[in-house]
Amino acid sequence: MAAHVIRVPDLGEGIAEVELVVWHVAPGDPVVEDQALADVMTDKASVEIPSPVAGRVLALGGEVGQMLAVGSELISIEVADEPARAMQPRPDASANPPASSAAAPSTPAAPAAPASPASPASPASPAAAPARSPTPSPAPAATTAARPAPGQRPIASPAVRARAWELGIDLGDVAATGGAGRIVQADLDAHLARGGARSNRPTPVRAAPASDATHEIKIVGLRRKIAQKMQESKRRIPHYSYVEEVDVSEVEALRAELNAKWGGERGRLTLLAFIVRAVVLAVREFPMVNARFDDETGVLTRHDAVHVGIATQTPAGLLVPVVRNAQANDLWANGAEIARLADAARSGKAVRDELTGSTITITSLGRLGGIVTTPVINHPEVAIVGVNKIALRPVIRDGAVVARQLMNLSSSFDHRVVDGADAAAFIQSVRRYLELPAMLFVE
Repeated sequence: MAAHVIRVPDLGEGIAEVELVVWHVAPGDPVVEDQALADVMTDKASVEIPSPVAGRVLALGGEVGQMLAVGSELISIEVADEPARAMQPRPDASANPPASSAAAPSTPAAPAAPASPASPASPASPAAAPARSPTPSPAPAATTAARPAPGQRPIASPAVRARAWELGIDLGDVAATGGAGRIVQADLDAHLARGGARSNRPTPVRAAPASDATHEIKIVGLRRKIAQKMQESKRRIPHYSYVEEVDVSEVEALRAELNAKWGGERGRLTLLAFIVRAVVLAVREFPMVNARFDDETGVLTRHDAVHVGIATQTPAGLLVPVVRNAQANDLWANGAEIARLADAARSGKAVRDELTGSTITITSLGRLGGIVTTPVINHPEVAIVGVNKIALRPVIRDGAVVARQLMNLSSSFDHRVVDGADAAAFIQSVRRYLELPAMLFVE
């Protein structure tokens, strides 16, 4: 028997180290050729490392969350009838890997967002009061039972008072047999046995005692990348937020008409496709928002093409797939691409090129969108447009109160390179296109 050492592969692009995200095997496990051994993550992608040999796992080269240098030992596998030698994974192990690039930025659509481990079940509620002994025999003749005089507070221990309260018994109605007129537990039993009336006080429901258990969850992989991206964005970018209310009644009516006429043939449109179109047109007037800012070199790069990032909640975390050249597409082409990219991101099939290169981002929480949000800019972009939920609200039009479908746009801008007036004017332009949807089709 001999040991094959599989080392961290060189994934190109100048990558010097990777993060160990998950082990698919443990020491002692048998493995077959091409079986997945581990997932590692670079700054841009998650890569699955397969086994080039069959054998048994001898040792693992690191713990989940650990950074491993390219070329360092990843795993050692015992194989039969071959001399010990270090092996690299076959070249195709890293060719065009599915990407799971971390993205920014806001709290987005519908959630899913990443699932936390379930908390352990709370301890059961305390049992009801312990069962008492059968009704005692009548007290000896020498013992007399007496009720407290009117206005006199009954004498009883805290335990007796607590039980009487739980049973709904007024101690003033209980005959005491204890010394010095004290009510004892047997007196409560005798009172119940005689059919003593209970008060209308409900039996209290005791809450389960709070658990003091703690659960340590290591932040690794995509969740760590998201955390780093959020921290970097908030640390580097002075956010300026602007919120505007938009009447989407007309664009929603147009969307319903287009879906009724063309939905079966061209695919159904969501409001997001109209918002992308409105953003594309507004960018022509305010090109400063369609840009990326390298704050280390002090260079702002404005883009003619509008590559729209669509913040998407996935089981693995928040990703931002990119609708490229949105300015060149019609409503249906953008709508279809948004749906395709969202499905690819949620299923883990989005590749690296589909998750990088956005120049402005749109984020939406869908029905959970609330009234106002403060989305985090997708660094190094300079603007993000947040979409809140649509609600039917009263509006005064031509002197009359009417019901209209209203929605807020909550957006953030990099105040270093986008002035507040320009940010507000950009959102006002988006609002006009959505409130007068015929303008969406005028070049």
